[in-house]
Amino acid sequence: MYETLLLSTDARGVATLTLNRPEKHNAMSGQMLQELKAAAAAIAADQSIRVVVLTGAGKSFCAGGDLGWMQAQMSADPVTRGREARVLAEMLMAINTLRQPVIGALQGNAFGGGVGMASVCDVAIGADHIKMGLTETRLGLIPATIGPYVAARMGEARARRVFMAARLFDAAEAIDLGLLAKAVPAQDLAAAVEAEVAPYLSCAPGAVASAKALLRDLGPRIDDAVIDRTIAALVERWEGPEAQEGIAAFFAKEKPSWQR
Repeated sequence: MYETLLLSTDARGVATLTLNRPEKHNAMSGQMLQELKAAAAAIAADQSIRVVVLTGAGKSFCAGGDLGWMQAQMSADPVTRGREARVLAEMLMAINTLRQPVIGALQGNAFGGGVGMASVCDVAIGADHIKMGLTETRLGLIPATIGPYVAARMGEARARRVFMAARLFDAAEAIDLGLLAKAVPAQDLAAAVEAEVAPYLSCAPGAVASAKALLRDLGPRIDDAVIDRTIAALVERWEGPEAQEGIAAFFAKEKPSWQR
């Protein structure tokens, strides 16, 4: 059914959604974005699913946006760029608003959009060796469509430490930033995720869904106006000279003019 994902559900109603482009470090292509959105819709409609575990295959959890996909946006017209950015925004919203709790199992590194994916999980647990980072500004871009979720997870004060600098940080700092709930040795990750899953199997599914929806309403507002603002900001950057130079330099394996 999916070419870039794996989706399975066990007898308890625990669904595991796996990003499955290990050869590309699970970078999000246009196809993966569409399939993630479809998978979220299928999970939401399945009353037998009580908990979702979101993870990745291979060495990385998610390396962010597929650079081939981003390169294609550089040669696209603004309408096409906006449409592609909206697919990413709608995918994140679909996962963020799932009625089921979502447990992130970060078995590997998460950069750019991968940090956004971690931010839409209700709880994210990482292997203690991983690195994370919002690396968009190195390419002349900004973490726009993931921004509302990153800000909601970290809070503005903590987000300011990493949102603009594109620096990498380790699992211990990710905990301090609020991105990860805990970090454990890689061999203990499955057990740590199971410890987060198990309590929900004793809870009324409808009550869990209602509590989650209420908490979202009480938290920072992420609505159509906010999403439209992030899409406009991303399209504006795509159209600017810095993004053109940054992405071209990356593919040419050269330094952009701002890199010292």
